[in-house]
Amino acid sequence: MRAFQDYYPEHLSHCYGCGRLNEHGYQLKTVWDGDESVTRFTPAPFHTAIPGFVYGGLLASLIDCHSTGTAAAAMYRAEGRAMDTLPAFRFVTGSLTVRYNAATPLGPALEIRGRVTEIKGRKVTVASTLYAGLQATVTGEVVALQMPEDFGS
Repeated sequence: MRAFQDYYPEHLSHCYGCGRLNEHGYQLKTVWDGDESVTRFTPAPFHTAIPGFVYGGLLASLIDCHSTGTAAAAMYRAEGRAMDTLPAFRFVTGSLTVRYNAATPLGPALEIRGRVTEIKGRKVTVASTLYAGLQATVTGEVVALQMPEDFGS
């Protein structure tokens, strides 16, 4: 199954978090799992805050990029379109709210799950939860805004 990010146009595939063409980035890959979206990411040892725990800024960026990818896929779904059809949907962050519910241990693979809570015009709101094992350590909400077709070209 192709990830949402695999459908992004080449000129919009350089994001540090989710751009497939950014060799130094996280290269997030998000897919549908029923009505939820899911991404998995394993932080490297240098993604540390204090020994044994993941840096909070990384966790926020994982929530952010996962959610904007989910927004794009949700808009295709809402319109009944395949993700490889034009015009391409691509979203940027209008707002990001993150809550750190528990320290996130460094080591295990992390799973981010998102669900769309609202689609209103060119705006999609996504609620995402980051899990370390079975523990939900971070929750977030992204209001994603659809980019104009000529943005970044």
